[in-house]
Amino acid sequence: MNNTFFRRARLFALTAGFIGLLGLAGCGKQEDKTAAAPQASAQPRVYLVGVESAYAPFSSENEQKTVVGFDIDVMKVLAKKIGIEVKFVPTPFESIFNSLAQGDLDLLISAITITDERKKSVSFSDPYFVATQAIAVPANDTKVTKMDDLKTLAVGTQSGTSGDELVQQVLGKNSAKIKRFESTPLALKELEGGGVDAVVADEPVVKNYIANNPNSKLRTVNDPTFPKEDYGIAVRKDDPELLAKVNKALAEMKADGSFAAISAQYFGK
Repeated sequence: MNNTFFRRARLFALTAGFIGLLGLAGCGKQEDKTAAAPQASAQPRVYLVGVESAYAPFSSENEQKTVVGFDIDVMKVLAKKIGIEVKFVPTPFESIFNSLAQGDLDLLISAITITDERKKSVSFSDPYFVATQAIAVPANDTKVTKMDDLKTLAVGTQSGTSGDELVQQVLGKNSAKIKRFESTPLALKELEGGGVDAVVADEPVVKNYIANNPNSKLRTVNDPTFPKEDYGIAVRKDDPELLAKVNKALAEMKADGSFAAISAQYFGK
């Protein structure tokens, strides 16, 4: 074989190698493009809503352990108007504010009375419900006609509620006659059994309990001196944007009739 043949063979080999390198480079670019493909969008944030699960008709668990009630229905419509997804988290009332402050919850809706003391730690929405307290006593008790009649009696309350604060004003903050319970239904059950002489709690909750427990043989006493209480939805003070959205949606509900429809379902017209 002559030198020309060898030169041609060598040139062919070099050309084939160069083409191979170009092919590898092309594959590398394609792989880079694949690797750089945009990731799937993240799941939308779910807002955690703290509710008490034993405060019918505002919020309670049904037989399927699902939280239902007036507050739940209101929040579902609010969330839809705001454009957020929510999950209800049953939380004992006495720890519900701490759970919000620690970031374990994003909102609270649980028949929460707006008070100056609570405003120091949370921000409240515009009021969405007006209530008052009521005294529950045995049906055959005719002696209790007003709050002052409880001064010498054993009185049950739910810890951390406005009813608890009201009883403290009459019996004294550290009175041994105040018996505190985790929920209002537990306090009323204790009243049924004679463990306390009376219970002070939110009127709608007391009336709902008596209506659904006709054998309880309890009645309510309304003291005209009881102040009106506004309920509000609570958010952290560092979340004014969320508060503004809640207030806007709440105003829309009151304007379009959806709030009135929910209210009529639970409390009548």
